[in-house]
Amino acid sequence: MKIIHIDQKYPEDWIRVLNHIANLFFEDSKLKVEHEGTDMSVSFEYNVGDDFSLSTKAVLEVDGKSYTNDYRIQYDTGAEGRELNIRMKRALSHVFLDVLEQHTGMHQQWGILTGVRPTKLYHKFRKAGKSEEEIADILIRDFRLSEEKVALLKEIVARQLVTIPDIDEIGKEISIYIGIPFCPTKCAYCTFPAYAIGSNRKQGRVTTFLDGLHIELREMGKWLKENDMKITSIYWGGGTPTSIEADEMDALYQTMYESFPHPETIREVTVEAGRPDTITPEKLEVLKKWGIDRISVNPQSYTDETLKAIGRHHTVQETIDKFWLARESGMNNINMDLIIGLPNEGIEEFQHSLDESAKMQPESLTVHTLSFKRASEMTRNKDKYKVADRDTVAQMMHMAQVWTKENDYVPYYLYRQKNILGNLENVGYSKAGEESIYNIVIMEEVQTILGIGCGASSKFVHPETGKITQFHNPKDPAAYIMTFEDAIGKKLEFLDELYKL
Repeated sequence: MKIIHIDQKYPEDWIRVLNHIANLFFEDSKLKVEHEGTDMSVSFEYNVGDDFSLSTKAVLEVDGKSYTNDYRIQYDTGAEGRELNIRMKRALSHVFLDVLEQHTGMHQQWGILTGVRPTKLYHKFRKAGKSEEEIADILIRDFRLSEEKVALLKEIVARQLVTIPDIDEIGKEISIYIGIPFCPTKCAYCTFPAYAIGSNRKQGRVTTFLDGLHIELREMGKWLKENDMKITSIYWGGGTPTSIEADEMDALYQTMYESFPHPETIREVTVEAGRPDTITPEKLEVLKKWGIDRISVNPQSYTDETLKAIGRHHTVQETIDKFWLARESGMNNINMDLIIGLPNEGIEEFQHSLDESAKMQPESLTVHTLSFKRASEMTRNKDKYKVADRDTVAQMMHMAQVWTKENDYVPYYLYRQKNILGNLENVGYSKAGEESIYNIVIMEEVQTILGIGCGASSKFVHPETGKITQFHNPKDPAAYIMTFEDAIGKKLEFLDELYKL
């Protein structure tokens, strides 16, 4: 924990943003006005000019050394209220980041960006009519991104525009997320709604949950049909949707296709089969019956000791066997996930995972960087899990970039998380033409995602203004069973309001 003295009491939202910047350099930090017990001190100056300019300055003092940075930005128009506040926080972040880089010798390639969706910022400038050169200049000069990260964003956005040429108009359609909250076991890094299916089945919660899910699918489908909504993509997530039995999957897909409008125009249906220990020939037959061939088979690592450490009760060989079983069963678009920075893994282990991936050549490979999510078992017991240092993690990410290029994969979506190792990113790569539409639309927030099922989050995106309203179904199966009918009513109200019915 680094305690940083600040020269005065700033607004709470300013402190929060500055705290995010400090945490890029220190595992944990706290800013406070009192001098006592602090490790360093920072002071700020700021001024809004009559010519719409904004100037800031930071002075950082640590152990008798002083670091200074000045920054000035010229805007075309004035601002007040929320917009001025955003500009001010951005400018203060700019100078604070610089003095911390001077002090630590670290260079933050994502600059002052601490949010989840940097590609969304690129799209914003693109839709404002700025050229690629203008966008790059803004991101480097004002947001302090490295040229490498700007190039990555540019490549991803270009790929997205090929995958979804109508991405700027797709807000008139809707995508759907369906949550099945069960897994064989819960992984140590996981904070998704994932409950051990064995104990829940004994208590009768699986059957009761599925009964409720059928009702929710029908009721939401009724609204979609009545309002002639087109569905872009459907994603079955969780948990692990293939944790339930084959006949239960079959019944759900039948309800889905009977309930939803225009099934023939749905561009993509994905079923997350991430845990190889849930995949069976019977379940693959059900997927094939309903024309679903996009699934995930997620190794995370190709080291058995790592899988045991993180609570995945399957072996590396089972991952390999189930991949080929899925391929031979007609699954033509298989995604696999790898996680950089898992406990006790370094360069050698990650290279092994890449070598094994090369043998299978899945249609897409998502490379995640381990994030210490607040509610995960791994975060609660950090001392128990030894992870790679910042430089090693960065090297592994570079290895992934080189490997994907050599194996003809292109990056097509990206997102970032708080407390992510090395302040890096998660990148989805695919063979050209095999990109996930759902992954793009949810990351870029270009259309409403209707959440159905346990732990499902709905994002209601206004098709014209882009304003986002969120609604969350309960995460716990018992709570879902008790309240899903209320959740249906509330979501119907949101939809009616959004489309002014």
